[in-house]
Amino acid sequence: MLKKNDIGPQTYRDAMARFAGAVHVITTNGSAGKRGTTVIAACSVSDTPPTVLVCLNRENPKNDIFIKNGNFALNTLASDQQALAEAFSGQTGLPVEERFSVAEWDKISTGAPTLLGGLAVFDCEIIDTKDHATHRVLFGEVKGIRIGDATHPLMYFERGYRFF
Repeated sequence: MLKKNDIGPQTYRDAMARFAGAVHVITTNGSAGKRGTTVIAACSVSDTPPTVLVCLNRENPKNDIFIKNGNFALNTLASDQQALAEAFSGQTGLPVEERFSVAEWDKISTGAPTLLGGLAVFDCEIIDTKDHATHRVLFGEVKGIRIGDATHPLMYFERGYRFF
């Protein structure tokens, strides 16, 4: 059904639910503290220099920690890592300070926690940001990469986790 004029927030959300996306946990650590959250809105920007972007809800003041630290790691999840996605999304009620205990982490370059066992990890220095409506886009120049085993990704589609 074509909807031309009635594009309210709920109609938009319903349409975006049909937009399948890879599931990631974005993390940071530094002088402002440690933080991680589950995201779907992330993608490549360029390979020269290698750059990715991530969209974060800026209405959550805890997400300012990413900007203050100046780094983030984009950790792409495999299909067997749904529990990690749920923990970092807040769905499980696990306290923020305990969420990192759900998986194993190390560091590559920037100091951001990088997931051991992820499909791919992009360790980034924030080089630019752009605020738009409710979200902030972080642009990260990739300073370190880890490529995991080629297995099935964890996806989000129709408001639920899926395995393809």
